[in-house]
Amino acid sequence: MLYQIYETQRSLMEPFAEFAQAAAKLFSNPISPLSQSNLAHRVSATYDLIYRLGKDYVKPGFHLHTLDIEGVETAIHERVEIDKPFCELVRFKRYTSDIPTLQKLKSQPVVLLVAPLSGHYATLLRDTVKSLLADHKVYITDWKNARTVPLSEGEFHLDDYVNYIQEFLRHLQGQYGNCHVISVCQPTVPVLAAVSLMASRGEATPMSMTMMGGPIDASKSPTAVNNLAMNKSFSWFENNVIYRVPTNFPGAGRRVYPGFLQHSGFVAMNPDRHLKSHYDYFKDLIKGDDSAAENHRQFYDEYNAVLDMDADYYLETIKVVFQDKSLVHGTWDVKNEYGEIERVRPQDIKTTALLTIEGELDDISGSGQTRAAHDLCTGIVNTEQTHFEAKGAGHYGIFSGRRWRELVYPQVKSFIAKHNGAVAKGVAVKGVAAKSVALKRAAAKSATSKSTPRKVSMQAGAKKSTGKRA
Repeated sequence: MLYQIYETQRSLMEPFAEFAQAAAKLFSNPISPLSQSNLAHRVSATYDLIYRLGKDYVKPGFHLHTLDIEGVETAIHERVEIDKPFCELVRFKRYTSDIPTLQKLKSQPVVLLVAPLSGHYATLLRDTVKSLLADHKVYITDWKNARTVPLSEGEFHLDDYVNYIQEFLRHLQGQYGNCHVISVCQPTVPVLAAVSLMASRGEATPMSMTMMGGPIDASKSPTAVNNLAMNKSFSWFENNVIYRVPTNFPGAGRRVYPGFLQHSGFVAMNPDRHLKSHYDYFKDLIKGDDSAAENHRQFYDEYNAVLDMDADYYLETIKVVFQDKSLVHGTWDVKNEYGEIERVRPQDIKTTALLTIEGELDDISGSGQTRAAHDLCTGIVNTEQTHFEAKGAGHYGIFSGRRWRELVYPQVKSFIAKHNGAVAKGVAVKGVAAKSVALKRAAAKSATSKSTPRKVSMQAGAKKSTGKRA
C-alpha cells in the first residue's frame, strides 16, 4: 500500500515540479521581462530548488563518448553483450584510427567491473569506468530496476546473482582466454562466492580479483548500516521494507525493496550534509556561480536516481551476509543454474591473485571488513595477496573522485598489470576441464526433467546473448 501512496503523491507533485522549472526559466532568461526585477535571481533560484526537490529522477547515462588515451582521441561505444532478465553485461568498446594506439588497446587486460546492486544504478561507477578505460578492455554489470522486470521472468535470488557473475566470467574467458574482476562494495561477497565455486569445480578462475569496500565480514568494525542489518530481525525487514510494485510499471505485482525507501535511508544517514548542500546550491544560483551549481546537479542527478531491488535477493543478502555471516563461517550453500547445491569454499581458490582496498574513513564498510577476504582465501599464496588502505578516503572516495584517481587507481592498474600474464599459465588446461564439466551437466539436465520457470528465464537470457562478440 505504501508504494501506491508514494506513486500517487509523485504523480500529484509532477505538474508542480514542471511549473517550478518553467517559472525558474522565466525569471532567469535575459529576454524575459520578469528577469529584470531586483528579486529575479532569488525567485528563480527558489523555483529551481523546488523543481529539483520535487522532480522524478530517472536512470542517468554513462555519457562516456570519447576518451583521450596518450594524446589520441578515442571513441567509446557502449553496447550490451549479454541481456539477462535482471542485468545487462555492458561493454565499452574503444575505436581509433591511430594504428599504434589500436594495437596497444588490443593487447590490454580485460576487466569485468561488478557494480553494486544496492540502491543506485551502475552509473555510480562512471568515474571508475573512465579511469579503467585508458588501460583496459572494460565490461560492467548494469543491473535493472526490478519494477521494470515482468513477473513472467521469474524471481531473482542471491544465488542468481552469483550465477550471473559466473556466466559473465565464462563469457569473457571464452572470448579472451581469461580476465580480471573488480567488485565494488556489495558485490564483493557474491563475486568471491562465484570465483570460489568455479575454483572448486576446476574451472579457470580470473587472473586477479580486486575487492573494494565490501562487507566480506560485517562483524569487523560494524557501521550504522551493518548494525541495522544485524540487529533487526529477518521478519522485521520482510514486514517493513518489502512492497509490491504498483500496476503502472511492467513489473506490477513483484515484491521489491522500493528505491524511494532506500533513498530515504541514504539521506537519513547525513541529513545535515544534504540540507547544507541544497542551501549552498540556492546561494550559488543567486550568485550566478554556474560551475558550482552544475556540480551539484550532476551529483544529485546520480544520487537521487535509485532502483527497486527484488525482495528475495535483498532479504537473502541480509540473512546470508549480515545475520548468518555464512561466507565467513563456511556454511554458505548456493544453488547453481542446474539446480545443484554447492558449498562456497574460498580456500579452493589458488590461481587468482587477490587485492583488497579499504577507505580509511569508510562509514559504510568498516575497517577490516574487506581485508577479511585474505583470511578466507588460504589457497592463494601470500605473494599473490595485497591489501591497500586509501588514506583520507571515505566509501565513495575509493572508487570515485580525486582520491580514486590519484591513490587507488594506480594501485589497481599496477596490480592487474603485474598479474595479467603470471597467473594465466594454467588457463588452457582448466578451461578444458570446465568445458567438460559444463557438457556433462548439460547432458544430465536434458536427460532428466524440464526446467523450472526460474531456469527457463535464465536460459532465455543466455540465448539473447549468442553471437554478440567483438
